[in-house]
Amino acid sequence: MHISVIGTGYVGLVTGACFAEFGVNVTCMDNDDRRIAKLEKGEVPFYEPGITELVAKGVKEGRLTFTTDIAQAVDKALVIFIAVGTPPSEDGSANLSFVEEVGRGIARHMTGYKVIVTKSTVPVGTGEKIREVITKNQKQGIRFDVVSNPEFLREGSAIEDFMRPNRVVIGADSDQAVAIMKDLYRPLYLIETPVVVTDVPTAELIKYASNAFLATKISFINEIANLCEKVGADVQMVAKGMGLDHRIGSKFLHAGPGFGGSCFPKDLAALIQTGERNGHPMQIASAASRVNEAQRTRMLTKIREALNGLKGKTIGMLGLSFKPNTNDLREAPALAISRELLSEGATVRVYDPEALEDACRLLPELQVCRDTYHAAEGADALVIMTEWNVFRNLDFEKLKSVMRVPVLLDLRNVYDPERIAAAGFKHVSVGRTTKSPETR
Repeated sequence: MHISVIGTGYVGLVTGACFAEFGVNVTCMDNDDRRIAKLEKGEVPFYEPGITELVAKGVKEGRLTFTTDIAQAVDKALVIFIAVGTPPSEDGSANLSFVEEVGRGIARHMTGYKVIVTKSTVPVGTGEKIREVITKNQKQGIRFDVVSNPEFLREGSAIEDFMRPNRVVIGADSDQAVAIMKDLYRPLYLIETPVVVTDVPTAELIKYASNAFLATKISFINEIANLCEKVGADVQMVAKGMGLDHRIGSKFLHAGPGFGGSCFPKDLAALIQTGERNGHPMQIASAASRVNEAQRTRMLTKIREALNGLKGKTIGMLGLSFKPNTNDLREAPALAISRELLSEGATVRVYDPEALEDACRLLPELQVCRDTYHAAEGADALVIMTEWNVFRNLDFEKLKSVMRVPVLLDLRNVYDPERIAAAGFKHVSVGRTTKSPETR
């Protein structure tokens, strides 16, 4: 089978490279000439563990090709995946202009039956909208089917998530389309991956409902963390006690500066907007969004209070991406907090293993550092914003020797407060009691 993937961003490229690994012939199309030229040379435009090697393998073995010609992408493929961006509009709803543009392009170049699949996260009703766009722009009436096949890829482990997913969702109203999609995912039958077959609107809503629920878990544990600080409890032990209940589960119960990235904030906003448009306010989703925004403000307050003000202070910041193992800075708490620190007169020295260059393009006032200890030089406080593994075993004697004041703001709760206090640091975390340095 030959498939095409329109859009070579994070979702599109991972989808194309992984299907090529399944033995499918894949054409990845994008209208960005420079991006396609780089991909043809094996240069991947974002950081994701394993993706560069997988792309190189697909190209070498002849199963993965790249083009800027949508006619070529449409002509070759039986299945066409739409994986273009759906950025938020001003009101929070998903902007579908790129999806509709692709639909028009597909319509103009169709010469036979196609299965057109939305891989992008799109609101309920998008499948029907794509059907209307294609029907309206076809040169002649050619049969096609529209399928919703949402992705559930976590940045930092996307290849594993694609190769060993916990479910595949197929939304379709045609037995032929379902059979073709099942054939595409046949390699997953060997590992008994559950396949959920439903209608298109239900499949579209499954993705939004899933992300909104996970975002709500994060906001919930952050609210509990804030209460823990008031009553002297330990949020990590609360989360452990909760997570051992199998009805709740331990995932996404990690207190911190709030969620970011390309999915949770955008999808939560789109779900809220969908509810408003249909006369059904999404009260829990709205509360989760408000709590997340407030959490960033609380983190800024923690930093300000730990330093007795920000003007003239130097802060070392470890981690900028919204989570480890990615260079994605979209909605990253570190960037939002850095802007505020800078606006209040602080100097911010930063280090991140992968996102440093992109972050400093967005915020040129940040001082780029070569490693953790360089970021800590002369600092009045060191802030852990992203829990990269490289920050999990720091040399605190070395840090103390280069910092002006030994203060650690551990906003991802990486370290045990007693251990850090014993090393002579003031330790401030989230949902746990602040520890003063032990005198020796």
